[in-house]
Formats: sequence, structure tokens, C-alpha cells
Amino acid sequence: MSALSFAPHAVTSAWDRALGASAPEVVGTVRGVVGLTVEIAGTGSAVGDLVEIDLEDGTRVPAEVVAAQGPSARCMPLGPTHGLRAGMRVRPTGAELTAPVGHGLLGRVLDGLGRPIDGKGPLRADAYVGVNGTAPHPLERARVDAPLDLGVRVLDTLVTVGRGQRMGLFAGSGVGKSSLLSMVARGTDAEVSVIALVGERGREVREFLEDDLGPEGLARSVVVVATSDEPPLVRLRSAFVATRIAEHFRDGGSDVVLMMDSLTRVAMAQREIGLSVGEPPATRGYPPSTFALLAQLLERAGTASSGSVTGIYTVLVDGDDHNEPIADAARSILDGHVVLDRRLAVQGHFPSVDALGSISRVASRVTTREQRDLATRLRSVMAARRQAQDLLDVGAYVPGSNPLVDAAVTHRQAIDAFLQQDLADAAGSHDSWQRLAALVAAMGPLS
Repeated sequence: MSALSFAPHAVTSAWDRALGASAPEVVGTVRGVVGLTVEIAGTGSAVGDLVEIDLEDGTRVPAEVVAAQGPSARCMPLGPTHGLRAGMRVRPTGAELTAPVGHGLLGRVLDGLGRPIDGKGPLRADAYVGVNGTAPHPLERARVDAPLDLGVRVLDTLVTVGRGQRMGLFAGSGVGKSSLLSMVARGTDAEVSVIALVGERGREVREFLEDDLGPEGLARSVVVVATSDEPPLVRLRSAFVATRIAEHFRDGGSDVVLMMDSLTRVAMAQREIGLSVGEPPATRGYPPSTFALLAQLLERAGTASSGSVTGIYTVLVDGDDHNEPIADAARSILDGHVVLDRRLAVQGHFPSVDALGSISRVASRVTTREQRDLATRLRSVMAARRQAQDLLDVGAYVPGSNPLVDAAVTHRQAIDAFLQQDLADAAGSHDSWQRLAALVAAMGPLS
């Protein structure tokens, strides 16, 4: 039998249970296996239902129905397709995929379907609930009006994040997205961190857990892992499992940080599924369902009547093109974006956050006027230096021409020291603002 947990439909009375037990068992058949999909008939299953395919060795492979047309349906196995053939029996479960939830999950590592893979024994879950939750009603959401300390100096001051905000980390490969997420997991003042590693390289999972996250970060985190070799449906569902776990903590009144690496691989998994069941390719091969799914997933984060889920989603931009379809769609849904610059990463500037290219749409609601003035003054100095960089490189800039550029040149080392932070350091928000105030005061009048 499969190790998955199902949430059967509710039975209202002993009479209904007796009728259910005496009813004949519904058994369908596999009509064909093409690519990633299995065509079945005779089960009467709806989209989202789980079925089990009987193998010849007596085991069963769980699969989820992803499309239905006429008397047949198409499903995708939640495991390898090796050994499947036409004519095999298919048994409907009358259930949907569920996820474990509760404080007993803290410190645990789960696979994409919510099963433990850390060797620490069975989960002490409070309950198993369906992964297809719903977003809070827009009029019942609490307003985002309080900052969330992430423990990263440049983010807490220049790109301030609010509790319940949804932010995107936009970068190419190898620029430090996972390392930045690990800093947030260790340094945030949120009560719980839920981390989803979607489509991650198998080699990097243990390194992330032991080196980047560490025992301290793992102790207050739940990690959901679906490596790149997993079936596309497992990779897709891992994002929903992690989101459902975070929602349960929020429903209990907790402030949660949900970090997903990466949203792009979630979209790629949905592209594989959509194309396999016959959806027409649209923008760069992504079917229309991909963009609808992104909105459904991202809207589930945020505030509710009590508690909050602050979502931080990495977006792997294709060829450092920040206008590619998934980045464009994510930017339009999210409440802000943080851009990681490859040039800064090459120079050893970590975290490689392009502060001028990053923005938080709720920063003005979660900071004081004095804090906004400090951030604006530093940003103006940095922007002036960027505009004059060509003149500075060739030695054509005349000192005294622009007070902002003069301040940027004079205090360059102090500015870089403020923006950079060691991976193992956690900067408190209060200390970060004090340090920014001291830096701006040292620059003196800028007009």
C-alpha cells in the first residue's frame, strides 16, 4: 500500500458507513501510458482525486487525476512510471492529497508529499489536511502595518518587509539566493519558518540543511524537499504542501515566514504537466494554466484575521533576463522584489542585493518618517554614484561638482561595509537602523 495519507470524504452516520461497506468496489483499468501521463477509465474520478494503480508485484502506485475528458481521465503518478502498462487495475480512493500540519513538524525535513525523510521517526502531526487551501477573503485580511525583522541589514533598512507581505528574490543561477534565504531563516524574528526546496539539486540539500541553515535555523523550521529528479507532480505539490503547513501555523495566530526556492521550478513543473495533458503552449512554451496557478499559490500567503504568512519566493530569471514570462508574472502579483546582481556577486559583495533595483511596496506603511528619510538619503547617494560611475572610472569627474557624488566617493568603504554582511551574522533591525543613522550623519549636509 502507498505511504500517502488520504482525507476521505466525510461519512455522516453509521447507516451511511454500512451502505458504503456493502457497496461494490469500483475498479477501473489503465488504457495507456504515454510520456508522463496514464490514461484510465472506469473509476469516475474527478480532477484532483487520488487513485491507486495495482502493480504485478502486489504494490500500488498512487496517482492524481489531472485531466478528464469523456469516459476517461488522465492522471500522473506520484512515483516512477516504470512497470506500468495497459490493462492494470485502478482503484479510486475518494480522497485528495493531504499534508501533515502542527508544531510537531518543527525541526523536520519532509519530501514533496509531506512524508518524513530525515530518519527521525514518525511525524507528530496535529492533523492531515487537504493541500488545496483557499486564500483569505480580501476584506477579511488584516492590513500589513508592522515590519518583519529579517536579520539582513540591507533588507531591513532599504527594502523593509512587512508582516504578511509577499516578496520575490529575482536572480540568475549561482548568485546567492539560497544563502540569503538561510540568513533569513536564522535571523528573522518570525516564530516559524517553512522552507520549500522545489527542484533543488540533490547534492545541495544536505549542504543547505547542515551548512546554510544549521541546527539553530532548523530547530524552528519545517523543510519540504522535492529534488529535480522527482516527478513533475511531486515537485508541483511540494509547493502546495509547504504553503498548507504555513497556513496552519497562521491560522493558530503565528507569524510565519514561507520561503520557496524556487517559484520558477514550480512553474516549470506545471508546464510539464500542462503540455503532457494536451494544453496548448503559450508564452515561451508555458500553457495558460501556469499563470493561473501562480496567482492561486501566491495569493494564499499574506495576512488573515489573525497571524500572517510572509512569503519570500525566489525567481530564477532565464539568462539574467528580468523580463522573462515567469518573472514578469510573479512581479505583477507580489508586493515587492529584491534583485540580486551577478556583478556584485563576482566582486565578493554579499549579500549581492542591488538596493537601487529592489523595492518594497509596503515599506512606507511599516516604517517611520525618520527611517524613510534615512533610507532615501542613502539611496540618493548610491544613485548619484551609479550615474557618475563612467566619469569616475576614466578620472573625468571633478570633485565638488556634485555633493552626492562627493559623499559617495568619500564614504564608499563605509557604505559597502553597511550593505555587506557575513553569512553567519544576524543583524537586529534596531541596530541596523542605528548604524544607518550614523552613516548618514557622517556624510553631513548633501545639498
